[in-house]
Amino acid sequence: MKRIVAIHLLNDYSGSPKVLMQLLKAWTKNSMETHLFTSGGRKGFLSDISKVRNHYFWYRFSPNPVTRICNFFLCQFLLMIKLLFFLKRKDILYINTVLPFGAAIAGKIKGCKVIYHIHETSIKPAIFKNLLFGIAKFTAHKIVFVSEFLLRQESLINNQVLLYNVLEQDFVEKADQFQNHQNTVPVVLMICSLKIYKGVNEFLQLAQQNSQYIFKLVVNASEQEILDYFRMKEIPKNLKIYPTQVDTHIFYREADLVVNLSHPDLWVETFGLTILEGMRYRLPAIVPPIGGVTELVKNGENGFWVNSKNINELSEKINYILKDRIIYQSFSDAAYAKSLMFSEEYFEKESIHIISSL
Repeated sequence: MKRIVAIHLLNDYSGSPKVLMQLLKAWTKNSMETHLFTSGGRKGFLSDISKVRNHYFWYRFSPNPVTRICNFFLCQFLLMIKLLFFLKRKDILYINTVLPFGAAIAGKIKGCKVIYHIHETSIKPAIFKNLLFGIAKFTAHKIVFVSEFLLRQESLINNQVLLYNVLEQDFVEKADQFQNHQNTVPVVLMICSLKIYKGVNEFLQLAQQNSQYIFKLVVNASEQEILDYFRMKEIPKNLKIYPTQVDTHIFYREADLVVNLSHPDLWVETFGLTILEGMRYRLPAIVPPIGGVTELVKNGENGFWVNSKNINELSEKINYILKDRIIYQSFSDAAYAKSLMFSEEYFEKESIHIISSL
């Protein structure tokens, strides 16, 4: 039986490792021998997955950009060497995101079937992006994209497939037990990384401009990182900020609206898993006007497309959705109906086909 050797750079609680976790569970459920190589030393979605054989390589993230890039290239060299000794010709090498290029080179040398699962397009600087995508094009036998937008945007080889991100069955069951309600004081929720290009500052401005609502920001960061980021900023009383959360259900249950405020000029959302999670909780959504996230939100039906730079328009759309109960219910029902299309059954079937069709 062929082995699947999956590679992911940084194990945390963000979207791309969560998708790989779902893939690993689908493969092991179907009795496929599965190995995972990821950086050690931290907990994330890829930790302690049953029946997956774990292997670790060195990588240390640094806030200093020069140190970070040096660490990254050293990490890829060490990963390549490690895999050259581990891989067999019949292995299927499944590379999650374009970052672990050392694995792709090792797979090419060893004659493995290489599959890339591409989640991203906004990689800077351009020379770095060209390197990563160039290696993917040179080494990949198949490329999986998370949205139609990304497939069109970054088309690299002939053998390309679309596999939408989906919600785990456990998440679906918990969400479907909840009966949606509208709070006395409506809650606007955003879950994201603590990055400027994710629209954190715009979310702060929205809270300042709309004191009639509660704004909840859940970021993939520590308490200290939050303190450092907001040290020189004035935080209004109606904005509540939370560090990394393993379980986000309580936030969706307490919310009335979910937003994504990524800057389209700096970071294009290729899918938007937190938006899909919110929609399963019947939450209308406001998202950027470009990217894969627009495949989830139909403008004017289950949410709106608004550029995060347009704070006044964002406020208008938030008020439009939240102030009228009939309008809110219509958007809420449409959001839930759309979420039903992204099932774990579809994901598992397609993930097995991607491997077996090589």
